[in-house]
Amino acid sequence: MGGSHRSGPMRQLVGPAVALLVSLSVTGCYTLQPITTATIGVGSMVALDITDAGRVALGGAMGPEIAQIEGRVYQMEGNEFEVAVTRVGLLRGGEQVWKGERIRVKSEYVSRSYERQLSRGRTVMAGAVGAGLVVFLVTRSILGDGIGDVAKVPGDTADSQRRPVRP
Repeated sequence: MGGSHRSGPMRQLVGPAVALLVSLSVTGCYTLQPITTATIGVGSMVALDITDAGRVALGGAMGPEIAQIEGRVYQMEGNEFEVAVTRVGLLRGGEQVWKGERIRVKSEYVSRSYERQLSRGRTVMAGAVGAGLVVFLVTRSILGDGIGDVAKVPGDTADSQRRPVRP
């Protein structure tokens, strides 16, 4: 009977544990690898370091503090990229999250370009750490399993009934 009490809470932990492992493996860890603007292709996830001239030219649409643009290359035409922007890095630190708004960037506005690539080593390490954490939590019952969580209370409580003692 003792084993059946543990199976319910353990089952409750399996769902979140599996969700954590799946999200770690799907998300993965990415790195930015330097590339030339000539090798950028449509569909690539890129980060573009913006020059001073680029900040002036793009300032009206993106603000004057842009240091780097990240997003997916949507279209290429001559020396221009149309980028669906997902993040803008700012000169003085910080960032702005964008939702895929498209911006046209001329190649002369870019000082350096990077392609976002999956880092297999980091992804495997993150998955191993996540799996270890799940195993640790489940085996140590840190989250509690409902057994022994309630302390024993002396007999005289609101739930107890007193019966008179008859001589």
